[in-house]
Amino acid sequence: MSAQTITRRLTQSDLAKLYQAGEKIVMFTCYDASFARLLDAAGIESMLIGDSLGNVIQGHDTTLPVTVADIAYHTAAVKRGSDRAFIIADMPFGSYQESPEQAYRNAVTLMAAGAQMVKLEGGREMAATVEFMVQRGIPVCGHLGLTPQSVHVLGGYKVQGKGEAAAQRVKDDALALQDAGATMLVLEAIPAELALLVTAMLDIITIGIGAGKDTSGQVMVLHDAFDIPPGKKAKFVRNFMDGASSIHDAACRAVAAVKDGSYPGPEHTYNG
Repeated sequence: MSAQTITRRLTQSDLAKLYQAGEKIVMFTCYDASFARLLDAAGIESMLIGDSLGNVIQGHDTTLPVTVADIAYHTAAVKRGSDRAFIIADMPFGSYQESPEQAYRNAVTLMAAGAQMVKLEGGREMAATVEFMVQRGIPVCGHLGLTPQSVHVLGGYKVQGKGEAAAQRVKDDALALQDAGATMLVLEAIPAELALLVTAMLDIITIGIGAGKDTSGQVMVLHDAFDIPPGKKAKFVRNFMDGASSIHDAACRAVAAVKDGSYPGPEHTYNG
């Protein structure tokens, strides 16, 4: 099965078939209709309306000021601009940590705006919330490793999961989220060997960002991948505009690189 032949909007089932066939899944962050249209044309399978919009769109130093209304607004724009990609909306800081009921109410707002799944950060402490939402019809993607909403607790943007104890926590958290009903898991800024172990032990899709090449797929922040604006980027970022004839060409190159396994390379990878 190749998602490239599907012209309707992709579903969880379509992504699961890609995963089962061993084909890498390509995900980009996206925040507006114009880029959504461009990414659709390049064959990106999933678009994440990330709370990274706080950094790249709003100009904040962190993702913490982003609101549910912000995410809903940009989700609706992406939905209008795309016809094919599976749409995931981030649940911003403070929108789900209080209680499962709070999380459900805010997730409903994002689903009504056009999301097909919501993403939240956290491990075992969020398992009850994930289960509550899944039981009420909200598909959930987890997020482990470097969790930007916890940047102040983590002491900055640092690689996570280093050392035996920290690695075991990531594994335990991943299993807890899967058991709670999450059907996708983002692994950010963890050693590649840990991401490989987590992916192998789970039955759900893993999406890496700074987690090596052995996850089920990769997510890229649009502005980083297209060098907008130019400047120093994280180790795991590749500038796909380098050598490209257009942004569309760069997006196509990104899809091809993930599919053939050339991205991420060793130079984009953290070791334990």
